[in-house]
Amino acid sequence: MIHDSVIRPNLVTGDKTLHDVTTEICRPIENKPSMSWSIGFTISFIFLGLLGLTLFITEYTGIGTWGLNKSVQWGWDITNFVFWVGIGHAGTLISAILLLFRQKWRMSINRSAEAMTIFAVMCAAIFPFFHMGRLWVGIYWVFPLPNAFGSLWVNFHSPLLWDVFAISTYFSVSLVFWYLGLIPDIATVRDRAKTAGRKFWYNFFSMGWTGSVRTWNRYEVVSLILAGISTPLVLSVHTIVSMDFATSVVPGWHTTIFPPYFVAGAIFSGFGMVLTLLVIARKVMNYQDYITIGHLEAMCKVVMLTGTMVGLAYITEFFVAAYSGVEYEQYAFINRATGPYWWAYWSMMSCNLIAPQVFWFKWARTTPWFIFMLSVVVNVGMWFERFVIIVTSLHREYLPSGWVMYSPTRIEIGIFLGTFGLFFTCFFLFSKFLPVINMSELKAILKNRE
Repeated sequence: MIHDSVIRPNLVTGDKTLHDVTTEICRPIENKPSMSWSIGFTISFIFLGLLGLTLFITEYTGIGTWGLNKSVQWGWDITNFVFWVGIGHAGTLISAILLLFRQKWRMSINRSAEAMTIFAVMCAAIFPFFHMGRLWVGIYWVFPLPNAFGSLWVNFHSPLLWDVFAISTYFSVSLVFWYLGLIPDIATVRDRAKTAGRKFWYNFFSMGWTGSVRTWNRYEVVSLILAGISTPLVLSVHTIVSMDFATSVVPGWHTTIFPPYFVAGAIFSGFGMVLTLLVIARKVMNYQDYITIGHLEAMCKVVMLTGTMVGLAYITEFFVAAYSGVEYEQYAFINRATGPYWWAYWSMMSCNLIAPQVFWFKWARTTPWFIFMLSVVVNVGMWFERFVIIVTSLHREYLPSGWVMYSPTRIEIGIFLGTFGLFFTCFFLFSKFLPVINMSELKAILKNRE
């Protein structure tokens, strides 16, 4: 019996040449900003200003401007912190793990995903720092630095301190990995620059790249080393974030399922945000031949898989609570589904478990406008997941006298919206001054290299 192998479709369509790739990917950098870019950047910058204003009010007045109370001492601040850290996970997964597995479909999307990781971690870092209240004191105390108050050190047994080291390491490695991948493309932009100023700055940041064989060999070796370092970070960072909750004795938090559950959720939300950005970017920047329907379909499959894993974790949590025989643990989960925050719980279940199942149908995985809508639904659902885990576990404690309700203030809402301004302002600047797609890697998989 003879079996004819099926030839995979090209990852780059349109019969592109090497010159076409360089010209088309460099076009947004070399041309004047488009109207759509200007409008998007202006809106993002307005929200960035809102972030600055609300953070100033918080720091000047105190965190009494937030809606925290005696029971719910973690509210929107830690909810948003975990939300943004999770969004940053897809970039490293695409760049590191898929690189080690030699998945070539990552080449068109890794640059944007890596940038998204860096910008998301920047947004995440805002919340725990400002939650400390006195920022100028807080930043000093989270690091194990010598101090003038005797033998007083941070608690190395606390997962909150582990967070500091894990996320700072994650940010540093991701930043180096992203910048390393940019160097060959920055050199390409440098060689095409027509003004002295652009040529100087792109030459400065290309670090003397010459494109020699020795340079490329070292580049590939360092890329593999960084990929190897980054891979355990993908799994460890959100594992440590989950331990902020899992190592406590709060009903609803004290469970060993949190580490894999949080990692799957982080990849799920990260790919959701990558789809949100790239579905728009491929259309606005005319990159349909580079970010093809095949790329979108592959990412939708990852979303469907991780969404199913997250849904399994939701169901397993209820089973563990029921099987434990601990009435406080059982009540915590019954309260999530039927208590005063029931609407948040069922929004989470609908967005994260039910909605991604439509990606079983090929039409849903290959229709860009529908993918965009579902990616937004995924991000909304993952925000509700963090809200449900944090607030519903805290607002009803062991004693009924400590039962309270939590609602965010205008300041908290402003900070949250402002972080989107920071995120999209950074992404707009990135898309204007740096290549959104990795030209050097993409050229290696072209069928037509003439």
